[in-house]
Amino acid sequence: MKTVTIRRFSFWQRLLINTIMLLAMAGLFHQGLYIKSFWTALIAALILGILNNLVKPVLHLLALPLTLLTFGLFGLIVNGVVLWLTAALVGDGFRFTSFGWAIFIAVIMSIVNLIITNYFSRKTDVNQ
Repeated sequence: MKTVTIRRFSFWQRLLINTIMLLAMAGLFHQGLYIKSFWTALIAALILGILNNLVKPVLHLLALPLTLLTFGLFGLIVNGVVLWLTAALVGDGFRFTSFGWAIFIAVIMSIVNLIITNYFSRKTDVNQ
């Protein structure tokens, strides 16, 4: 019998993943995202983690009618808003050139987070 258990990342593991991902996004999409240093990316990832846990559920609840109307696509806008709010709280060391870039980076980060979570958090047990 095959048993699959899913293990969640801790807050600190997710913080490190998001820091590295933000730095990678700033390198790949330098025309849309600016990060001053590693420490700025770490602070941005910390603020993003806090906003994801506290503000994002409220925003999703408030945007529920629009999310249902757009078949879930408005959830991408909510992710962009949280990332844009993170940039506003961090300051000049972390900024987007436009809100469109914030949405685009949020979509890419969501996809990469999904892939990383699915790859690393599965533990398969095969008993015969």
